[in-house]
Amino acid sequence: MRKKIVIAIIVLPPLVFAALFLFVLYEGPRMTVQHHLREFQMVMPAPAAGTATVTPPARLPAEAEAAALKNPLPPTSHNVASGGVYYGYYCVFCHGDSGAGDGPVGQSYTPVPADLRTAKIAAYPDGKLLRSMLTGTGHEPVLQRVVPPGHRWFLVTYLRLLRQRR
Repeated sequence: MRKKIVIAIIVLPPLVFAALFLFVLYEGPRMTVQHHLREFQMVMPAPAAGTATVTPPARLPAEAEAAALKNPLPPTSHNVASGGVYYGYYCVFCHGDSGAGDGPVGQSYTPVPADLRTAKIAAYPDGKLLRSMLTGTGHEPVLQRVVPPGHRWFLVTYLRLLRQRR
């Protein structure tokens, strides 16, 4: 009688569990149809109304060429908001929320990051501002590799308005 009780308590539950596990494993629900769209089968949605496409430069322009570049983005609320988001990704840690160069990481640098609201920076042509923000002191050549070309002109648009928010 004791053997039957021992078998019922110790051996039977793991066997029942194993049998149930194997049943569910082999006979349970299966993903028979897995929908998969390949990239060449996708149809891209149309751009939102009021947006402008940006063709970034293939390479960073030389200093002489940079002065002739103009920002292709108008300062619409959408473009400024996008620039603000990108500023939060790439710039806020060194330059701070207001662009004063007082970000938490920037305080550990010598020299401290530039105040992006100064008249000197506001006087930069768009191309020079683009080049300076990617290759300036402390950036070389990190931001050139980090900031994607599609985000760069949005940042220039946002930086133009930092001085006005002072």
